Amino acid sequence: MRQSTALIEIATERQGLKEITASVLRWVEGQGVGEGLLTLFCRHTSCSLLVQENAAPDARSDLERYFATIAPEDPTAYDHDDEGPDDMPAHLRAALTAVQISVPLIGGRLALGTWQGLYLFEHRRRPHRRTIALHLLGE
Repeated sequence: MRQSTALIEIATERQGLKEITASVLRWVEGQGVGEGLLTLFCRHTSCSLLVQENAAPDARSDLERYFATIAPEDPTAYDHDDEGPDDMPAHLRAALTAVQISVPLIGGRLALGTWQGLYLFEHRRRPHRRTIALHLLGE
């Protein structure tokens, strides 16, 4: 059994879903592992990770709109606003999604479905540099 770890940095320009599948695949392919399990972990409290539809852009925009309705930027609704009106809504959106994802590796490839991609879900309005920890266990 082998283990590999890495940190990848993702630049976000705005709120919303940013596909990171290609960056993750490049790293996985360089590890020479055929069978195993990849874990991704987001090291932030105001963004999250999703496995989501990667073919239709409307699916991403619908998700973004939905999360804006369930955790709106309403300055009268929250006490925590240390970094602005999008601060607490970002934490709520991260709490409702995942900061960790595991994906099996089968035959040297991530076992994602035909229409699935890996996404960083940025919940803050301004650009950020986000760090994702990768851990691959396999042989």
